[in-house]
Amino acid sequence: MDKYCCFEHMRANEARGADYEIFWRLGTSQVAVLSIHGGAIEPGTSEIADVVAGPDHSFYTFKGLRKTKNKDLHITSTLFDEPRALEIVRNSETVISIHGCSEDEEIVFVGGIDTALSRCIVERLQQAGFKAFLSEKEMNFRSIKGRDEHNICNRGRRAMGVQLEISKGLRARMLGDLSHGESIVCRGALRGFVQAVRDAVDMSDKREA
Repeated sequence: MDKYCCFEHMRANEARGADYEIFWRLGTSQVAVLSIHGGAIEPGTSEIADVVAGPDHSFYTFKGLRKTKNKDLHITSTLFDEPRALEIVRNSETVISIHGCSEDEEIVFVGGIDTALSRCIVERLQQAGFKAFLSEKEMNFRSIKGRDEHNICNRGRRAMGVQLEISKGLRARMLGDLSHGESIVCRGALRGFVQAVRDAVDMSDKREA
């Protein structure tokens, strides 16, 4: 169980700039890419979300900065209500939330209510050589479905988004050392992952146009 039930509960007990930090930028598209468990909470997710967003999509990350016990800063996706994050999400048509899971195997679980985009992302990742599954169909691993309507990925204008759970093993291959999560390593795996996700989003946008 999380230590904090909402952002205000956490903010009253933790210091911004010392325990956590929030970064964002607004893009020109109607797409937002989030990492609400970034920094040292789920290492590598801030960096991956940043590169997936690129210069055109909106980007948001909540980063844990502590040397230890960053899991205390974890607010579950259905309760995450930091005001800037909610504003960005509510003004976006498509929301992609990047998370990290603990599996050592190099794998991606794709969930969320936007099943069409989820399937497209899985297909593109598989074509690029990644092991990716729709989380609701993969029963050999813990279920990470992201299908609750209160999940932040599903709180955009269309009330449906996508959640990517990227294993520790794959994050390590894409970014190298995950102990600090301070820099992006431009490895081929990271470039391939980012291109696959962005291509899927572009295809989805064209279908809806």
